[in-house]
Amino acid sequence: MASLKEIKVRIASIRSTQKITAAMKMVSSAKLHHTQTQTEHTLLYANKLSAILNGLVSADCDLKSPYTEKREVKQVVIAVFSSSNGLCGTFNANVWKGLAARLQELEAQHIAVRLYPIGKKIADELHKAGYATEDDFLHLEEKPSYEKAVRLAEKLMELFASGQADQVELLYHHFKNMATQVLTHNVYLPVTLPQASAGNTDPATDYILEPSPESLQALLFPKLLNLTVYTTLLDTTTSEHAARMMAMQTANDNANDLIQKLTLQYNKTRQQAITNELLDIMGGQ
Repeated sequence: MASLKEIKVRIASIRSTQKITAAMKMVSSAKLHHTQTQTEHTLLYANKLSAILNGLVSADCDLKSPYTEKREVKQVVIAVFSSSNGLCGTFNANVWKGLAARLQELEAQHIAVRLYPIGKKIADELHKAGYATEDDFLHLEEKPSYEKAVRLAEKLMELFASGQADQVELLYHHFKNMATQVLTHNVYLPVTLPQASAGNTDPATDYILEPSPESLQALLFPKLLNLTVYTTLLDTTTSEHAARMMAMQTANDNANDLIQKLTLQYNKTRQQAITNELLDIMGGQ
């Protein structure tokens, strides 16, 4: 049985660790609020751009773009988003699990894969598994910005337009709520255009497009693709902060439970020591 001194030292150590987890939870909460606000504002803008795209489809415009071309998939580029820091529960483990399953699927189909890890944790897992990676955007998620996201988006668009990739995919966590982050796999390129509803009997809206539908779509597609990468980056960062906040809350709760058990053990041990001393006195020893 542990001595009273050993139990007291362990309780003090756990309380010291608990202060760290509480501080990390507060920091993650503040960062979560900031990135969540950014994501909400960005989604409003993205919805407006999507509405314009839907308007072009409704106006029967011939939307042809190098980013909508569908071809036989022989080469796939995957941009996978994780965190660069740990202590966020199963956040990074789930990313690696989902990516490993996708890689096995592509290897079974004999499809070449090119990997762009965003975040050191997933890059480390890929290197351990023996995969070659493109590490140009490894630290992109540490301080997310639209300018950094545009550089990644332009690289992915260049790979697709030049024929170096027949399909570009994004693997990341989508922030659903504080307790849930959903691992999401999306096809980034080619772009899938919304289909006009054949059963729609409402009169068609007469859109006035300036300077021309061609000029508008040439501007619209890159903006949408840039924004998609940026929202993905924000979504990942928001999910990371939420996961870390929940992990620190769980650690804090576990510390409280452990302190209660150790305190009970300490009191029992102390009471037993007092009882033994009383017995010794009463026995005249």
